Amino acid sequence: MACAFRRSIASQLSRVLDLPPENLIKSISAVPISKKEEVADFQLSVHSVLESSSGRSKPDIQAQAQRLAEKLKCDTVVSEISTGPGTVNFKINRELLTKTVLQQVFEDGADYGLKSELFSGLPQKKVVVEFSSPNVAKKFHVGHLRSTIIGNFIANLKEALGHQVTRINYFGDWGMQFGLLGTGFQLFGYEEKLQSNPLQHLFEVYVQVNKEAADDENVEKSAREFFHQLEAGDKQALSLWQKFRDLSIKEYIQIYKRLGVHFDEYSGESFYQEKSREVLKLLDKKGLLQRTKKGTATVDLSGKGDPSSSCTVMRSDGTSLYATRDLAAAIDRMNKYNFDSMIYVTDKGQQNHFQQVFQILKLMGYEWAERCQHVPFGVVQGMKTRRGDVTFLEDVINETRSRMLENMAFSKTTKELENRHEIAERVGLAALIVQDFKGYLLSDYKFNWDRVFQSRGDTGVFLQYTHARLSSLEETFECGHLRNINTTCLQDPQSVSILQHLLRYDEVLYKSSQDLQPKHIVSYLLTLSHLTAVAHKTLQIKGRLPEVAEARLHLFKAVRSVLANGMKLLGITPVSRM
Repeated sequence: MACAFRRSIASQLSRVLDLPPENLIKSISAVPISKKEEVADFQLSVHSVLESSSGRSKPDIQAQAQRLAEKLKCDTVVSEISTGPGTVNFKINRELLTKTVLQQVFEDGADYGLKSELFSGLPQKKVVVEFSSPNVAKKFHVGHLRSTIIGNFIANLKEALGHQVTRINYFGDWGMQFGLLGTGFQLFGYEEKLQSNPLQHLFEVYVQVNKEAADDENVEKSAREFFHQLEAGDKQALSLWQKFRDLSIKEYIQIYKRLGVHFDEYSGESFYQEKSREVLKLLDKKGLLQRTKKGTATVDLSGKGDPSSSCTVMRSDGTSLYATRDLAAAIDRMNKYNFDSMIYVTDKGQQNHFQQVFQILKLMGYEWAERCQHVPFGVVQGMKTRRGDVTFLEDVINETRSRMLENMAFSKTTKELENRHEIAERVGLAALIVQDFKGYLLSDYKFNWDRVFQSRGDTGVFLQYTHARLSSLEETFECGHLRNINTTCLQDPQSVSILQHLLRYDEVLYKSSQDLQPKHIVSYLLTLSHLTAVAHKTLQIKGRLPEVAEARLHLFKAVRSVLANGMKLLGITPVSRM
Protein backbone atom coordinates (compact mmCIF):
# COMPACT_ATOMS: atom_id res chain seq x y z
CA MET A 1 0.00 0.00 0.00
CA ALA A 2 0.94 3.67 0.01
CA CYS A 3 2.84 3.35 3.29
CA ALA A 4 5.22 0.70 1.84
CA PHE A 5 6.00 3.02 -1.06
CA ARG A 6 6.38 6.04 1.25
CA ARG A 7 8.77 4.07 3.44
CA SER A 8 10.91 3.11 0.46
CA ILE A 9 11.06 6.75 -0.78
CA ALA A 10 11.71 8.06 2.76
CA SER A 11 14.52 5.55 3.22
CA GLN A 12 16.38 6.84 0.17
CA LEU A 13 15.69 10.48 1.06
CA SER A 14 16.96 9.98 4.62
CA ARG A 15 20.39 8.91 3.33
CA VAL A 16 20.66 12.01 1.14
CA LEU A 17 19.17 14.52 3.61
CA ASP A 18 20.64 12.88 6.74
CA LEU A 19 17.20 12.88 8.41
CA PRO A 20 15.40 9.94 10.10
CA PRO A 21 12.95 8.28 7.65
CA GLU A 22 10.04 8.67 10.12
CA ASN A 23 10.52 12.47 9.97
CA LEU A 24 9.94 12.38 6.21
CA ILE A 25 6.93 10.06 5.94
CA LYS A 26 4.27 12.78 6.33
CA SER A 27 6.06 15.08 3.89
CA ILE A 28 5.61 12.50 1.13
CA SER A 29 2.08 12.68 -0.24
CA ALA A 30 0.19 10.86 -2.98
CA VAL A 31 -0.45 13.08 -6.00
CA PRO A 32 -4.13 13.73 -6.84
CA ILE A 33 -5.05 12.34 -10.24
CA SER A 34 -5.37 14.67 -13.22
CA LYS A 35 -7.76 14.42 -16.17
CA LYS A 36 -5.29 16.23 -18.43
CA GLU A 37 -2.16 14.12 -17.98
CA GLU A 38 -0.69 11.13 -16.25
CA VAL A 39 0.87 12.33 -13.00
CA ALA A 40 3.54 10.94 -10.70
CA ASP A 41 2.36 8.84 -7.75
CA PHE A 42 4.08 10.67 -4.88
CA GLN A 43 5.66 14.02 -4.28
CA LEU A 44 7.91 15.50 -1.64
CA SER A 45 7.42 19.16 -0.73
CA VAL A 46 11.00 20.44 -0.61
CA HIS A 47 9.96 23.44 1.48
CA SER A 48 8.74 21.13 4.28
CA VAL A 49 12.08 19.33 4.68
CA LEU A 50 14.61 22.12 4.19
CA GLU A 51 15.75 23.81 7.38
CA SER A 52 15.40 27.60 7.61
CA SER A 53 13.71 27.68 4.20
CA SER A 54 11.26 30.42 5.15
CA GLY A 55 13.50 33.12 3.71
CA ARG A 56 14.21 31.34 0.45
CA SER A 57 12.76 32.60 -2.82
CA LYS A 58 10.78 30.38 -5.20
CA PRO A 59 13.66 30.04 -7.70
CA ASP A 60 15.93 28.99 -4.83
CA ILE A 61 13.45 26.32 -3.66
CA GLN A 62 13.17 25.08 -7.25
CA ALA A 63 16.94 24.85 -7.52
CA GLN A 64 17.05 22.90 -4.25
CA ALA A 65 14.40 20.51 -5.61
CA GLN A 66 16.46 20.00 -8.77
CA ARG A 67 19.68 19.35 -6.80
CA LEU A 68 17.88 16.90 -4.51
CA ALA A 69 16.33 15.02 -7.46
CA GLU A 70 19.79 14.65 -9.05
CA LYS A 71 21.12 12.93 -5.91
CA LEU A 72 18.29 10.35 -5.91
CA LYS A 73 18.25 7.15 -7.96
CA CYS A 74 15.54 4.97 -9.44
CA ASP A 75 15.29 1.45 -8.00
CA THR A 76 12.95 -1.56 -7.99
CA VAL A 77 10.19 0.60 -6.42
CA VAL A 78 10.67 4.02 -8.06
CA SER A 79 10.85 3.96 -11.85
CA GLU A 80 11.07 7.71 -12.53
CA ILE A 81 12.10 10.85 -10.57
CA SER A 82 11.22 14.37 -11.72
CA THR A 83 10.64 17.84 -10.26
CA GLY A 84 7.59 20.09 -10.10
CA PRO A 85 7.03 23.55 -8.56
CA GLY A 86 8.94 23.13 -5.29
CA THR A 87 8.52 19.34 -5.34
CA VAL A 88 10.39 16.17 -6.15
CA ASN A 89 8.06 13.68 -7.85
CA PHE A 90 8.25 9.88 -7.78
CA LYS A 91 6.63 7.44 -10.19
CA ILE A 92 6.21 3.90 -8.87
CA ASN A 93 7.00 0.83 -10.96
CA ARG A 94 3.65 0.26 -12.67
CA GLU A 95 3.41 -3.53 -12.23
CA LEU A 96 4.46 -3.24 -8.59
CA LEU A 97 1.88 -0.48 -8.04
CA THR A 98 -0.89 -2.66 -9.51
CA LYS A 99 0.00 -5.80 -7.57
CA THR A 100 0.62 -4.02 -4.26
CA VAL A 101 -2.51 -1.86 -4.24
CA LEU A 102 -4.86 -4.71 -5.19
CA GLN A 103 -3.22 -7.12 -2.76
CA GLN A 104 -3.48 -4.62 0.09
CA VAL A 105 -7.14 -3.80 -0.62
CA PHE A 106 -8.12 -7.49 -0.52
CA GLU A 107 -5.88 -8.43 2.43
CA ASP A 108 -6.91 -5.52 4.66
CA GLY A 109 -10.61 -5.55 3.75
CA ALA A 110 -12.50 -3.12 6.01
CA ASP A 111 -9.16 -1.93 7.48
CA TYR A 112 -7.71 -0.78 4.16
CA GLY A 113 -6.12 2.65 4.63
CA LEU A 114 -6.24 2.39 8.43
CA LYS A 115 -3.01 0.39 8.79
CA SER A 116 -1.01 3.16 7.14
CA GLU A 117 2.14 4.60 8.70
CA LEU A 118 0.27 7.89 8.86
CA PHE A 119 -1.54 6.38 11.86
CA SER A 120 1.50 4.63 13.38
CA GLY A 121 2.09 5.36 17.04
CA LEU A 122 -1.52 6.49 17.40
CA PRO A 123 -2.47 5.64 21.00
CA GLN A 124 -5.81 3.97 21.63
CA LYS A 125 -8.02 6.46 23.44
CA LYS A 126 -11.31 6.50 25.29
CA VAL A 127 -13.59 8.82 23.34
CA VAL A 128 -17.08 9.98 24.32
CA VAL A 129 -19.26 11.41 21.54
CA GLU A 130 -22.50 13.17 22.49
CA PHE A 131 -24.79 13.65 19.51
CA SER A 132 -28.38 13.83 18.23
CA SER A 133 -29.82 14.90 21.63
CA PRO A 134 -33.38 15.86 20.68
CA ASN A 135 -35.76 17.57 23.09
CA VAL A 136 -38.63 15.37 24.19
CA ALA A 137 -41.95 16.92 23.05
CA LYS A 138 -40.30 19.58 20.91
CA LYS A 139 -39.66 19.52 17.17
CA PHE A 140 -36.91 17.17 16.00
CA HIS A 141 -35.62 19.93 13.76
CA VAL A 142 -33.05 19.67 10.98
CA GLY A 143 -30.30 20.61 13.44
CA HIS A 144 -30.94 17.38 15.32
CA LEU A 145 -30.78 15.45 12.04
CA ARG A 146 -27.40 17.02 11.26
CA SER A 147 -26.16 16.30 14.78
CA THR A 148 -27.27 12.66 14.39
CA ILE A 149 -25.48 11.94 11.11
CA ILE A 150 -22.36 14.04 11.91
CA GLY A 151 -21.97 12.48 15.37
CA ASN A 152 -22.46 9.02 13.88
CA PHE A 153 -19.71 9.70 11.32
CA ILE A 154 -17.27 10.94 14.01
CA ALA A 155 -18.00 7.90 16.20
CA ASN A 156 -17.57 5.54 13.19
CA LEU A 157 -14.24 7.15 12.26
CA LYS A 158 -12.89 7.06 15.82
CA GLU A 159 -13.89 3.40 16.15
CA ALA A 160 -12.28 2.51 12.82
CA LEU A 161 -9.04 4.07 14.10
CA GLY A 162 -9.12 1.70 17.07
CA HIS A 163 -10.39 4.03 19.79
CA GLN A 164 -12.85 2.92 22.46
CA VAL A 165 -15.94 4.99 21.67
CA THR A 166 -19.00 5.64 23.83
CA ARG A 167 -21.96 7.09 21.94
CA ILE A 168 -24.25 9.16 24.15
CA ASN A 169 -27.68 10.55 23.28
CA TYR A 170 -28.28 13.34 25.79
CA PHE A 171 -32.01 14.02 25.70
CA GLY A 172 -33.48 17.39 26.50
CA ASP A 173 -35.78 15.74 29.02
CA TRP A 174 -35.77 18.34 31.82
CA GLY A 175 -36.38 22.03 32.16
CA MET A 176 -39.22 24.47 32.01
CA GLN A 177 -40.74 22.82 28.90
CA PHE A 178 -41.72 19.88 31.14
CA GLY A 179 -43.59 22.23 33.42
CA LEU A 180 -45.56 23.34 30.36
CA LEU A 181 -45.91 19.77 29.08
CA GLY A 182 -47.11 18.40 32.43
CA THR A 183 -49.71 21.18 32.75
CA GLY A 184 -50.62 20.83 29.07
CA PHE A 185 -51.20 17.09 29.31
CA GLN A 186 -53.47 17.56 32.33
CA LEU A 187 -55.49 20.05 30.24
CA PHE A 188 -55.39 18.63 26.70
CA GLY A 189 -53.78 15.17 26.83
CA TYR A 190 -55.29 11.81 25.84
CA GLU A 191 -53.81 8.55 27.10
CA GLU A 192 -54.76 6.60 23.93
CA LYS A 193 -53.04 9.15 21.64
CA LEU A 194 -49.99 9.18 23.91
CA GLN A 195 -49.62 5.39 23.66
CA SER A 196 -50.21 5.20 19.88
CA ASN A 197 -48.06 8.15 18.75
CA PRO A 198 -46.19 9.70 21.70
CA LEU A 199 -43.91 12.14 19.82
CA GLN A 200 -46.76 13.53 17.72
CA HIS A 201 -49.22 13.83 20.61
CA LEU A 202 -46.73 15.41 23.05
CA PHE A 203 -45.76 17.91 20.38
CA GLU A 204 -49.42 18.82 19.77
CA VAL A 205 -49.98 19.24 23.52
CA TYR A 206 -46.83 21.38 23.79
CA VAL A 207 -47.91 23.68 20.96
CA GLN A 208 -51.42 24.06 22.44
CA VAL A 209 -50.25 24.80 25.99
CA ASN A 210 -47.75 27.38 24.74
CA LYS A 211 -50.60 29.24 23.02
CA GLU A 212 -52.67 29.09 26.21
CA ALA A 213 -49.76 30.26 28.38
CA ALA A 214 -49.26 33.31 26.14
CA ASP A 215 -52.85 34.42 26.88
CA ASP A 216 -53.35 33.08 30.40
CA GLU A 217 -50.93 33.82 33.24
CA ASN A 218 -52.48 31.04 35.35
CA VAL A 219 -51.35 28.41 32.82
CA GLU A 220 -47.79 29.72 32.98
CA LYS A 221 -47.97 29.77 36.77
CA SER A 222 -49.20 26.13 36.79
CA ALA A 223 -46.32 25.19 34.50
CA ARG A 224 -43.76 26.75 36.85
CA GLU A 225 -45.35 24.94 39.79
CA PHE A 226 -45.31 21.61 37.92
CA PHE A 227 -41.59 21.96 37.11
CA HIS A 228 -40.90 22.96 40.71
CA GLN A 229 -42.70 19.77 41.81
CA LEU A 230 -40.51 17.78 39.43
CA GLU A 231 -37.34 19.30 40.86
CA ALA A 232 -38.63 18.62 44.40
CA GLY A 233 -39.20 14.94 43.51
CA ASP A 234 -43.03 14.88 43.64
CA LYS A 235 -44.06 11.26 42.85
CA GLN A 236 -47.11 12.08 40.73
CA ALA A 237 -45.27 14.68 38.62
CA LEU A 238 -42.25 12.35 38.21
CA SER A 239 -44.50 9.43 37.21
CA LEU A 240 -46.06 11.46 34.37
CA TRP A 241 -42.65 12.78 33.28
CA GLN A 242 -41.20 9.22 33.29
CA LYS A 243 -44.03 8.02 31.07
CA PHE A 244 -43.38 10.85 28.55
CA ARG A 245 -39.66 10.05 28.51
CA ASP A 246 -39.95 6.24 28.22
CA LEU A 247 -42.49 6.34 25.40
CA SER A 248 -40.48 8.98 23.50
CA ILE A 249 -37.20 7.04 23.77
CA LYS A 250 -38.92 3.83 22.65
CA GLU A 251 -40.14 5.59 19.50
CA TYR A 252 -36.79 7.31 18.88
CA ILE A 253 -34.94 3.97 19.05
CA GLN A 254 -37.10 2.66 16.19
CA ILE A 255 -36.35 5.78 14.12
CA TYR A 256 -32.60 5.58 14.83
CA LYS A 257 -32.69 1.94 13.73
CA ARG A 258 -33.97 3.07 10.32
CA LEU A 259 -31.08 5.54 10.15
CA GLY A 260 -28.55 2.84 11.03
CA VAL A 261 -27.54 4.76 14.16
CA HIS A 262 -27.10 3.30 17.64
CA PHE A 263 -26.17 4.63 21.08
CA ASP A 264 -24.40 3.08 24.04
CA GLU A 265 -26.14 5.33 26.51
CA TYR A 266 -29.45 7.16 26.52
CA SER A 267 -28.82 9.91 29.03
CA GLY A 268 -30.55 13.21 29.60
CA GLU A 269 -30.61 16.44 31.54
CA SER A 270 -32.92 14.77 34.08
CA PHE A 271 -30.05 12.54 35.23
CA TYR A 272 -28.22 15.58 36.48
CA GLN A 273 -30.82 17.64 38.29
CA GLU A 274 -29.59 16.18 41.64
CA LYS A 275 -25.94 16.39 40.68
CA SER A 276 -26.36 19.98 39.47
CA ARG A 277 -27.08 20.95 43.09
CA GLU A 278 -23.72 19.42 44.05
CA VAL A 279 -22.10 21.50 41.27
CA LEU A 280 -23.66 24.66 42.72
CA LYS A 281 -22.32 23.78 46.19
CA LEU A 282 -18.86 23.15 44.73
CA LEU A 283 -18.91 26.46 42.83
CA ASP A 284 -19.95 28.21 46.04
CA LYS A 285 -17.21 26.47 48.03
CA LYS A 286 -14.58 27.60 45.51
CA GLY A 287 -15.84 31.18 45.71
CA LEU A 288 -16.99 31.19 42.09
CA LEU A 289 -20.73 31.60 42.70
CA GLN A 290 -22.13 35.13 42.71
CA ARG A 291 -25.70 36.13 43.63
CA THR A 292 -27.48 38.84 41.68
CA LYS A 293 -30.14 41.28 42.92
CA LYS A 294 -32.74 39.19 41.08
CA GLY A 295 -31.78 36.16 43.13
CA THR A 296 -30.08 34.23 40.32
CA ALA A 297 -26.58 32.74 40.68
CA THR A 298 -23.85 33.41 38.12
CA VAL A 299 -20.17 32.60 37.50
CA ASP A 300 -17.89 35.47 36.45
CA LEU A 301 -15.83 34.26 33.49
CA SER A 302 -13.84 37.48 33.06
CA GLY A 303 -12.30 37.46 36.53
CA LYS A 304 -12.91 41.22 36.58
CA GLY A 305 -16.59 41.39 37.47
CA ASP A 306 -17.68 42.08 33.91
CA PRO A 307 -21.44 41.25 33.85
CA SER A 308 -21.35 40.63 30.08
CA SER A 309 -18.88 37.78 30.68
CA SER A 310 -20.92 35.88 33.24
CA CYS A 311 -22.82 32.61 32.97
CA THR A 312 -26.08 32.08 34.87
CA VAL A 313 -26.12 28.69 36.61
CA MET A 314 -29.25 28.97 38.83
CA ARG A 315 -32.68 30.60 38.51
CA SER A 316 -34.08 32.85 41.23
CA ASP A 317 -36.38 30.01 42.40
CA GLY A 318 -33.36 27.75 42.95
CA THR A 319 -33.97 25.48 39.90
CA SER A 320 -31.06 24.43 37.66
CA LEU A 321 -30.28 25.54 34.12
CA TYR A 322 -28.96 23.86 30.96
CA ALA A 323 -25.38 25.01 31.73
CA THR A 324 -25.50 23.66 35.31
CA ARG A 325 -26.69 20.27 34.10
CA ASP A 326 -24.00 20.18 31.37
CA LEU A 327 -21.34 20.85 34.03
CA ALA A 328 -22.70 18.01 36.17
CA ALA A 329 -22.85 15.69 33.12
CA ALA A 330 -19.22 16.41 32.14
CA ILE A 331 -17.94 15.72 35.69
CA ASP A 332 -20.02 12.53 35.92
CA ARG A 333 -18.79 11.24 32.56
CA MET A 334 -15.18 11.84 33.52
CA ASN A 335 -15.72 9.79 36.69
CA LYS A 336 -17.55 7.08 34.76
CA TYR A 337 -15.50 6.77 31.55
CA ASN A 338 -12.18 8.48 32.36
CA PHE A 339 -12.22 9.77 28.79
CA ASP A 340 -9.24 11.07 26.82
CA SER A 341 -11.56 13.10 24.63
CA MET A 342 -15.22 14.16 24.78
CA ILE A 343 -16.86 15.57 21.67
CA TYR A 344 -20.15 17.48 21.63
CA VAL A 345 -21.89 17.70 18.24
CA THR A 346 -24.41 20.56 18.12
CA ASP A 347 -25.27 23.55 15.92
CA LYS A 348 -23.03 26.61 15.90
CA GLY A 349 -25.61 28.57 17.91
CA GLN A 350 -24.30 26.73 20.99
CA GLN A 351 -20.64 27.67 20.55
CA ASN A 352 -20.78 30.31 23.27
CA HIS A 353 -22.58 27.93 25.63
CA PHE A 354 -19.85 25.29 25.35
CA GLN A 355 -17.07 27.85 25.64
CA GLN A 356 -18.63 28.94 28.92
CA VAL A 357 -19.09 25.36 30.19
CA PHE A 358 -15.47 24.45 29.38
CA GLN A 359 -14.23 27.68 30.97
CA ILE A 360 -16.18 27.06 34.21
CA LEU A 361 -14.78 23.51 34.39
CA LYS A 362 -11.26 24.99 34.16
CA LEU A 363 -12.07 27.55 36.88
CA MET A 364 -13.28 24.66 39.04
CA GLY A 365 -9.83 23.13 38.69
CA TYR A 366 -10.64 20.34 36.23
CA GLU A 367 -7.60 20.21 33.93
CA TRP A 368 -9.33 17.60 31.77
CA ALA A 369 -11.62 20.39 30.47
CA GLU A 370 -8.94 20.75 27.76
CA ARG A 371 -10.03 17.35 26.47
CA CYS A 372 -13.57 18.57 25.78
CA GLN A 373 -14.32 19.66 22.22
CA HIS A 374 -17.34 21.18 20.53
CA VAL A 375 -17.87 20.29 16.86
CA PRO A 376 -20.29 22.94 15.56
CA PHE A 377 -22.26 22.81 12.32
CA GLY A 378 -24.20 25.30 10.21
CA VAL A 379 -27.88 25.79 9.44
CA VAL A 380 -29.86 23.97 6.74
CA GLN A 381 -32.43 26.12 5.02
CA GLY A 382 -35.47 25.00 3.06
CA MET A 383 -35.86 21.38 4.16
CA LYS A 384 -39.60 20.89 3.83
CA THR A 385 -41.69 17.83 3.15
CA ARG A 386 -44.69 17.96 0.82
CA ARG A 387 -46.81 18.38 3.92
CA GLY A 388 -44.89 21.44 5.06
CA ASP A 389 -42.07 22.16 7.51
CA VAL A 390 -40.20 19.23 9.00
CA THR A 391 -41.55 18.41 12.43
CA PHE A 392 -40.09 14.96 13.10
CA LEU A 393 -37.13 12.94 11.88
CA GLU A 394 -39.54 10.25 10.72
CA ASP A 395 -41.06 12.78 8.29
CA VAL A 396 -37.66 13.23 6.64
CA ILE A 397 -36.97 9.47 6.36
CA ASN A 398 -40.44 8.81 4.93
CA GLU A 399 -40.03 11.66 2.46
CA THR A 400 -36.66 10.39 1.21
CA ARG A 401 -38.10 6.90 0.75
CA SER A 402 -41.21 8.05 -1.13
CA ARG A 403 -39.24 10.35 -3.45
CA MET A 404 -36.68 7.62 -4.13
CA LEU A 405 -39.45 5.10 -4.89
CA GLU A 406 -40.83 7.56 -7.45
CA ASN A 407 -37.39 7.85 -9.10
CA MET A 408 -36.90 4.10 -9.06
CA ALA A 409 -40.28 3.52 -10.72
CA PHE A 410 -38.72 4.76 -13.99
CA SER A 411 -35.88 2.23 -13.78
CA LYS A 412 -36.11 -1.03 -15.76
CA THR A 413 -34.55 -3.14 -12.99
CA THR A 414 -36.54 -1.80 -10.02
CA LYS A 415 -39.64 -3.88 -10.76
CA GLU A 416 -37.59 -7.06 -10.21
CA LEU A 417 -36.54 -6.01 -6.68
CA GLU A 418 -38.24 -7.75 -3.79
CA ASN A 419 -37.26 -5.22 -1.10
CA ARG A 420 -37.91 -2.01 -3.03
CA HIS A 421 -38.93 0.01 0.05
CA GLU A 422 -35.81 -0.93 2.02
CA ILE A 423 -33.50 -0.13 -0.92
CA ALA A 424 -35.32 3.16 -1.59
CA GLU A 425 -34.82 4.14 2.05
CA ARG A 426 -31.10 3.28 2.03
CA VAL A 427 -30.48 5.14 -1.23
CA GLY A 428 -32.55 8.09 -0.01
CA LEU A 429 -30.57 8.31 3.23
CA ALA A 430 -27.31 8.14 1.26
CA ALA A 431 -28.57 11.10 -0.77
CA LEU A 432 -29.31 13.08 2.41
CA ILE A 433 -25.96 12.26 4.04
CA VAL A 434 -23.83 13.09 0.99
CA GLN A 435 -25.70 16.37 0.44
CA ASP A 436 -25.00 17.27 4.07
CA PHE A 437 -21.33 16.19 4.06
CA LYS A 438 -20.19 17.76 0.77
CA GLY A 439 -19.16 21.07 2.34
CA TYR A 440 -17.51 22.10 5.59
CA LEU A 441 -19.73 21.30 8.55
CA LEU A 442 -19.75 24.88 9.78
CA SER A 443 -21.21 26.13 6.48
CA ASP A 444 -24.92 26.87 6.09
CA TYR A 445 -26.55 25.44 2.97
CA LYS A 446 -29.84 25.48 1.12
CA PHE A 447 -31.57 22.14 0.81
CA ASN A 448 -32.97 21.08 -2.56
CA TRP A 449 -34.80 17.74 -2.86
CA ASP A 450 -34.49 17.56 -6.67
CA ARG A 451 -30.73 18.13 -6.62
CA VAL A 452 -30.25 15.64 -3.79
CA PHE A 453 -31.84 12.78 -5.75
CA GLN A 454 -30.03 13.18 -9.07
CA SER A 455 -28.60 9.82 -10.16
CA ARG A 456 -25.74 11.51 -12.01
CA GLY A 457 -23.44 14.12 -10.56
CA ASP A 458 -22.05 14.43 -7.06
CA THR A 459 -24.83 12.78 -5.06
CA GLY A 460 -25.35 9.89 -2.67
CA VAL A 461 -27.60 8.27 -5.29
CA PHE A 462 -24.59 8.19 -7.65
CA LEU A 463 -22.44 6.47 -4.98
CA GLN A 464 -25.13 3.84 -4.39
CA TYR A 465 -25.64 3.37 -8.13
CA THR A 466 -21.89 2.82 -8.61
CA HIS A 467 -21.75 0.30 -5.76
CA ALA A 468 -24.80 -1.58 -7.07
CA ARG A 469 -23.36 -1.65 -10.59
CA LEU A 470 -20.03 -3.08 -9.37
CA SER A 471 -21.86 -5.65 -7.19
CA SER A 472 -23.79 -6.76 -10.28
CA LEU A 473 -20.49 -7.22 -12.16
CA GLU A 474 -19.19 -9.49 -9.41
CA GLU A 475 -22.42 -11.52 -9.46
CA THR A 476 -22.27 -11.93 -13.24
CA PHE A 477 -18.59 -12.89 -13.55
CA GLU A 478 -16.64 -15.13 -11.19
CA CYS A 479 -13.44 -13.72 -9.73
CA GLY A 480 -10.40 -16.04 -9.44
CA HIS A 481 -7.30 -15.75 -7.22
CA LEU A 482 -5.43 -12.45 -7.19
CA ARG A 483 -2.03 -14.18 -7.47
CA ASN A 484 -2.99 -15.41 -10.94
CA ILE A 485 -3.75 -12.00 -12.47
CA ASN A 486 -1.56 -10.50 -15.17
CA THR A 487 -0.70 -6.95 -14.01
CA THR A 488 0.31 -5.89 -17.53
CA CYS A 489 -3.42 -5.99 -18.38
CA LEU A 490 -3.99 -2.99 -16.08
CA GLN A 491 -1.52 -0.48 -17.52
CA ASP A 492 -4.05 1.55 -19.54
CA PRO A 493 -4.71 5.18 -18.41
CA GLN A 494 -8.12 4.41 -16.83
CA SER A 495 -6.77 1.53 -14.72
CA VAL A 496 -3.71 3.49 -13.63
CA SER A 497 -5.86 6.48 -12.59
CA ILE A 498 -8.05 4.23 -10.42
CA LEU A 499 -5.00 2.54 -8.85
CA GLN A 500 -3.42 5.93 -8.11
CA HIS A 501 -6.66 7.08 -6.51
CA LEU A 502 -6.92 3.93 -4.38
CA LEU A 503 -3.34 4.59 -3.32
CA ARG A 504 -4.21 7.84 -1.57
CA TYR A 505 -7.19 6.60 0.47
CA ASP A 506 -5.11 6.53 3.67
CA GLU A 507 -4.27 10.23 3.28
CA VAL A 508 -7.95 11.10 2.97
CA LEU A 509 -8.76 9.13 6.13
CA TYR A 510 -5.87 10.84 7.90
CA LYS A 511 -7.12 14.29 6.85
CA SER A 512 -10.64 13.55 8.14
CA SER A 513 -9.22 12.15 11.39
CA GLN A 514 -7.37 15.44 11.94
CA ASP A 515 -10.22 17.90 11.39
CA LEU A 516 -13.29 15.59 11.77
CA GLN A 517 -14.65 16.82 8.42
CA PRO A 518 -16.42 14.13 6.33
CA LYS A 519 -16.10 16.23 3.14
CA HIS A 520 -12.65 14.77 2.37
CA ILE A 521 -14.04 11.22 2.27
CA VAL A 522 -17.15 12.29 0.31
CA SER A 523 -15.03 14.06 -2.31
CA TYR A 524 -12.71 11.04 -2.58
CA LEU A 525 -15.60 8.58 -3.06
CA LEU A 526 -17.31 10.77 -5.67
CA THR A 527 -14.06 11.01 -7.67
CA LEU A 528 -13.62 7.24 -7.37
CA SER A 529 -17.17 6.74 -8.68
CA HIS A 530 -16.60 9.11 -11.62
CA LEU A 531 -13.36 7.29 -12.53
CA THR A 532 -15.23 3.98 -12.33
CA ALA A 533 -18.05 5.23 -14.56
CA VAL A 534 -15.49 6.04 -17.29
CA ALA A 535 -13.62 2.75 -16.79
CA HIS A 536 -16.86 0.74 -16.88
CA LYS A 537 -17.47 1.96 -20.44
CA THR A 538 -13.93 1.42 -21.74
CA LEU A 539 -12.69 -1.61 -19.77
CA GLN A 540 -15.08 -4.26 -21.02
CA ILE A 541 -15.11 -7.70 -19.40
CA LYS A 542 -17.59 -9.65 -21.49
CA GLY A 543 -16.01 -11.18 -24.59
CA ARG A 544 -12.44 -10.26 -23.59
CA LEU A 545 -9.48 -12.65 -23.19
CA PRO A 546 -9.74 -14.48 -19.82
CA GLU A 547 -6.59 -12.87 -18.37
CA VAL A 548 -7.79 -9.36 -19.37
CA ALA A 549 -11.27 -9.98 -17.99
CA GLU A 550 -9.83 -11.42 -14.76
CA ALA A 551 -7.51 -8.43 -14.18
CA ARG A 552 -10.27 -5.88 -14.84
CA LEU A 553 -12.69 -7.75 -12.59
CA HIS A 554 -10.18 -7.61 -9.73
CA LEU A 555 -9.75 -3.87 -10.25
CA PHE A 556 -13.52 -3.26 -10.11
CA LYS A 557 -13.81 -5.54 -7.07
CA ALA A 558 -11.14 -3.46 -5.29
CA VAL A 559 -13.03 -0.27 -6.14
CA ARG A 560 -16.28 -1.69 -4.74
CA SER A 561 -14.51 -2.74 -1.52
CA VAL A 562 -13.00 0.71 -0.88
CA LEU A 563 -16.23 2.45 -1.92
CA ALA A 564 -18.20 0.33 0.59
CA ASN A 565 -15.65 1.03 3.35
CA GLY A 566 -15.88 4.78 2.84
CA MET A 567 -19.68 4.77 2.62
CA LYS A 568 -19.98 2.81 5.88
CA LEU A 569 -17.73 5.33 7.65
CA LEU A 570 -20.08 8.09 6.51
CA GLY A 571 -23.03 6.16 7.95
CA ILE A 572 -24.33 4.89 4.58
CA THR A 573 -25.42 1.26 4.10
CA PRO A 574 -24.33 0.25 0.56
CA VAL A 575 -26.93 -1.48 -1.62
CA SER A 576 -26.11 -4.33 -4.01
CA ARG A 577 -29.06 -3.73 -6.32
CA MET A 578 -31.23 -0.74 -7.21
